[in-house]
Amino acid sequence: MKNTKLGGLSAYLGTLGALVILCIVLTIATPNFLTYSNLMSVLKQTTFTALLSTGMLLCLITAGIDLSVGANATFCACMCGMLVKGGMTNPVLLIIIALVAGTIIGLINGTLLTRLHLPHPFVSTLGMKNFLWGASLLVTGSQMISNFPTGVMALGSATIGGFPISFIVVVIIYILMHILLTRTALGRSIYCVAGIVSIGRSGICNGANAIQPYDTDAIASCVIGGASFMGGKGTMFGTIIGALVIATLRNGFTLLSVDSAVQNMVLGLVIIGAVLLDVTREAMAAKARRKEAGAKA
Repeated sequence: MKNTKLGGLSAYLGTLGALVILCIVLTIATPNFLTYSNLMSVLKQTTFTALLSTGMLLCLITAGIDLSVGANATFCACMCGMLVKGGMTNPVLLIIIALVAGTIIGLINGTLLTRLHLPHPFVSTLGMKNFLWGASLLVTGSQMISNFPTGVMALGSATIGGFPISFIVVVIIYILMHILLTRTALGRSIYCVAGIVSIGRSGICNGANAIQPYDTDAIASCVIGGASFMGGKGTMFGTIIGALVIATLRNGFTLLSVDSAVQNMVLGLVIIGAVLLDVTREAMAAKARRKEAGAKA
């Protein structure tokens, strides 16, 4: 038991260490990184990925995957945009509709796997991602929509002394999910909560964002934080650290004016590295189990 706890702690320390080193490098590279306003910006950027990663972690723990999380969040935002364009201004009603839409999409994904017995969630969620991309463009008429009610915007843009309320929401959700880490309606609702936060961040909804690599950022956050594609592993604490790593990287790219093509290349390598890290961890764990079994024999 003691060895297991120490192993888990060392995994967190490794990820935390990588985050600290990344922050030190960026502090040296640009004087604008280690400022209060920029650090708060990093937390805002972390929020969206962190919320998506919560739902993704539930999938990875069961050895599954969901490639439609980003498209789901975008579709929920676009649903709100369509209603706002049609004259709806009640923020409570808009949020409820987004929650219901996202939950239904999550339920469909689960039904395709558990009831219709599709071979792997990769297939169904990839198909759902493309479906939601088209649906998002359809409901918005392929246009960006703005002028959302203040009540909807607040969740993603409001601050307390400069500290983003959206990150406070993330902390609360992570605490709840740490306590209730099971497949529940709450878990399925995480996707659409992220959609509402995305509106507050940018002030607009855009159907074209459904094809953005939000899902890969979420997967990378989970795996960097200790989750495994093999299932059975992953914690909320590790996942939030992983999300901070991804957000810090993106923030550093922006401050250093790194070309978007190079950004995509580097983030692609980060994802590959996260997978290699997962494979390496599994190999080391298997070796340790064999060694322990040999010692007992």
